[in-house]
Amino acid sequence: MIKRLPFPLGTITKNWKIKHKVISLISFIMAFCFLITYFALQYAYSIYDEQLYSKSSQLLNLSSGGIENELQRLDKLSFTIATDPQIQSLLRAINEDTPEFEKYRLRRFVSDRLVQFAGYEKYIYSMEVTDRLGEQAMAGQSSQATVAKNQTILEESAKGSGETRWIFPDPDDTYLIAAREIRSYEDFNLNRIGTLVVRIRFDKIVDDVVEGTELKSGEMQIGSGQHIIYPANPADHAQTQVMAIPGNEEWSRGGYLIKQINDRPYFLTQIRSGYLGWSYLSLVPYDAIFNKIVLMKRILLIGFVASLLVVLAIAINFARSLTKPIETLIGRMRQVQKGDFSLTEAELSEQPMLQMDEVGQLQRTFRMMIQQINELITENYAKQLTIKETQFKALQAQINPHFLYNTLDSINWLAKTNGQPQISRMVESLGFLLRNSISLRETLITVSEELDIVMSYITIQKYRFEERLVFEMDVPDEAKKLILPKFTLQPLIENAIHYAVESMLEPCLIRIRTDREPGGLILIVEDNGPGMDEQLLEQVRRGEARTRGSGIGLKNIEERIILAFGEEYGIRLDSQPGKGTRVSIIIPDETRET
Repeated sequence: MIKRLPFPLGTITKNWKIKHKVISLISFIMAFCFLITYFALQYAYSIYDEQLYSKSSQLLNLSSGGIENELQRLDKLSFTIATDPQIQSLLRAINEDTPEFEKYRLRRFVSDRLVQFAGYEKYIYSMEVTDRLGEQAMAGQSSQATVAKNQTILEESAKGSGETRWIFPDPDDTYLIAAREIRSYEDFNLNRIGTLVVRIRFDKIVDDVVEGTELKSGEMQIGSGQHIIYPANPADHAQTQVMAIPGNEEWSRGGYLIKQINDRPYFLTQIRSGYLGWSYLSLVPYDAIFNKIVLMKRILLIGFVASLLVVLAIAINFARSLTKPIETLIGRMRQVQKGDFSLTEAELSEQPMLQMDEVGQLQRTFRMMIQQINELITENYAKQLTIKETQFKALQAQINPHFLYNTLDSINWLAKTNGQPQISRMVESLGFLLRNSISLRETLITVSEELDIVMSYITIQKYRFEERLVFEMDVPDEAKKLILPKFTLQPLIENAIHYAVESMLEPCLIRIRTDREPGGLILIVEDNGPGMDEQLLEQVRRGEARTRGSGIGLKNIEERIILAFGEEYGIRLDSQPGKGTRVSIIIPDETRET
């Protein structure tokens, strides 16, 4: 039988405020996630520590491989020099019977040939060829080797029988030396005709190979038996002075060792190369590796604490965002309880900004309810105001437009009777324009009907500007059957007269023509007026330019075309200063439906 707790959690938190409940819940979740993440990171770092040992060994293996690959390449170069036909021929020609000047000349040729081989090798300090008479031909920088050292090199190279012998650096000669006998392959007698000595900048090879790796921050020791090959001068390396290669019993199975040197822990890794059989030992300060990990752990811990505080702050704001609207709604309900059904302007302006969650929906529903109650209370008063306003507008509309048409007809007949044909045509055109302006029967008309309106307007303006206005129209008959919104072209003609003709003293040409594009017709209204600069043109395109009239603007025309035909149709405006303005109306290539 399961016993109930004497103080269940629900009883403890039942009377808490919502924001306190939310903050407590989020804090508990964050603390739980923090503990899980922290222990997971501890486990991950322990795995990382194990991988670090393995990667260090791999890095040392790659570095040793790079070093010995370079040595192997230089070994092949020495073989190429030793078997070079020209050097073989020159060395065979030097013997005791050769005249001294000829010996000098032949040795110069050998030096020149060595320069050709060593010229582009950055790791070669010098090349020396010692002939059978003990004289040298050299390329590169001269060495300061003693006579005893040179004799040791010759003796060591003789042991190789033509193979490369590696002579390790010493305090007097800090370069790694690759020495081999040059044997004549003429008639395959393999007699010695000289000795090739190549001094190698081994420290430069090591520095280039370990550049950009963890080995750069520590040290590397390379040895063969009891000989230290690198570093060449141990006195410059404090750690190497006191470091000796540990015995095999000290190393772990993976070839790793942590050893105290000068009271400081170092991480040691050792491998043996396969090409030369040298021992490579890396010496990296333990702190340089693991201090970064400790620092990273501290940074993560601080980051977790900081993020916990940030999340708590967000949780507090989140809880407040939940409870504040509810508290506001409770206060508003108390006002309604007292009989106050009015909504302030601030409350109405906040309506679109309400939250879309359940609390926001509750507030929105409550305000709609209060608003509907207000509307019901003021309904009769609002209806009376609407009726009076409608009656006033009806009285204004009683002025019969036919009175204006009849008056214009009377003026027209009076002008004809008195022999005034110009006044008669102007009155007829004005009447035609008024009838089309007032008529609301159709919003879409044919291009032909729109051109009739344009011609009536041009007729009136012709009498005003006379020879200053030149009008041309080139619209094919098939285009006249298409439809477009009423008063599309006439406002463009009006703009052209207003901004072009009125601004010019010489005659201004206004032309209406057409063009085609796939699925549409382009009606072009253009003039040769003063045009617009780029800044004003962009303002007109965006509808931001200030106009000097109160007629139909380009924005209005474009909106009506888009409403009638769709977004792919509209207006294009082009203009250049001094070259006029062109307005292109794009409408669909379709006729009026019957």
